[in-house]
Amino acid sequence: MNERGRDTMKLELAVINGLVFIEGGFRKADVGISNGKIAMVTEPGCLPESLKTIDADGRHVLPGGIDTHVHYRDPGHAERETFQVGTRAAAAGGCTTFFEHPISIPPQYNPEILHNRVNLCKKGSCVDFCFFGAAGGEFPEEIEPLSHEGVVAYKTFLHEAPEGRDAEFKGLTSANNAQLMRALEEVKKTGLTLAAHAEDNELVTGNIKRLREEGRTDYLAHCDSRPPITEIEAIAKMLRFGKETGCPIELVHVSTCGAMELAKQAKEEGQKVYVETCPHYLLLDESYVEKYGPYAKCNPALRKKEEVEGLWKYVLDGTVDFIGSDHSPFLVSEKEKGNDDIFVAPAGFPGIDLRLPLMLTEAKKGRLSLEKVVELCCVNPAKCFNIFPQKGTISAGADGDLVVVDMKREVICHARDSYSQAKDISKVYEGWKLGCSIDYTVVRGRVVMENGDVDESAAGWGKFIKPVLKA
Repeated sequence: MNERGRDTMKLELAVINGLVFIEGGFRKADVGISNGKIAMVTEPGCLPESLKTIDADGRHVLPGGIDTHVHYRDPGHAERETFQVGTRAAAAGGCTTFFEHPISIPPQYNPEILHNRVNLCKKGSCVDFCFFGAAGGEFPEEIEPLSHEGVVAYKTFLHEAPEGRDAEFKGLTSANNAQLMRALEEVKKTGLTLAAHAEDNELVTGNIKRLREEGRTDYLAHCDSRPPITEIEAIAKMLRFGKETGCPIELVHVSTCGAMELAKQAKEEGQKVYVETCPHYLLLDESYVEKYGPYAKCNPALRKKEEVEGLWKYVLDGTVDFIGSDHSPFLVSEKEKGNDDIFVAPAGFPGIDLRLPLMLTEAKKGRLSLEKVVELCCVNPAKCFNIFPQKGTISAGADGDLVVVDMKREVICHARDSYSQAKDISKVYEGWKLGCSIDYTVVRGRVVMENGDVDESAAGWGKFIKPVLKA
């Protein structure tokens, strides 16, 4: 830009003096945002005048965080968490775009349901969002039409609906081989990806039945009902079926080294496979289930310590493409049902506000680089799901989504400080020392969170982001 153009232009927001993530690395730079887009990235001191300025001196400036795995409960279970309240937790944790998965009442298995959920989200969300479509064996004819409505990918479960939750899983499960093959064939037509919650239905249900007969309903019975083989077997099948149909697949929240190894081999052979894991599979082991019971119950189950340590190899070697939170809000009363029978409690716990801070903390400890965290939490999700370069990059023309992080400041994690509606079930990270603070979250040029305070007037600021597929 010539000097005259620079002098006459006025920015809406300038983020100056920060260590900015640019093309794979951090360097000192200033970022200017106008009309919701990044207008320019310059050397320090070269931006034109701005209406608002954030001085990020001594801090890191990241592309907005993209959480690939979120379950809000609107509509159907708004008492668990709404889009309006839940996205405040997203903003607090540096998440500027989230991918909403299809567990609601009902899941979005057709355009009408999708539009209803999107419109509800538009009214309440303070951050941007994408939607997965449901792709199960119940309504295969509905799968392809959903691709024309802007879904970013599809999701299915390779097991039956959990006990008492049939309505939340309608049109979402592929509980047998015929249903799964049909779902893959239909998704293949769209050019999008099918994500699978991969646990073997026969093994899981058989194990639960046997354990119940033995009188085992204790906390660790949950882990024993879902040993690593339940995931490994289901992922092996998903990879085989994906290869047979030519459908791109995503393996969500992978928790075992055996499954990671299968995915790594498939990738090396040229199969289009994306792999996600979550902070809790990298940081927590089954001792947390023993301690916290239903509050640490998730599917797949938390693993033994050796398994947890082994997963890091696949994070570092590139097998893992991105990190999702699998944010899953429930009520205390629902979780408490598992005190006497762990199988009765719903699986999952909140995490959207901790995904990025937890991973940055591991970088500070030297377990992986800061650059790798940005790839896993900000860049790769945009690239893998066809919303790059609108999202996932700090470069001219991209959406003005930024996170300003102070890597020198430590924060103690307390559930009471969370914005999540489900903070009362958030126990597993209580008292943990986080090695950073998220100081600003910027969504398309608007500061939606500053120094821990979310701007509640930003409700409805979030936009529905649709993928752009290459021809």
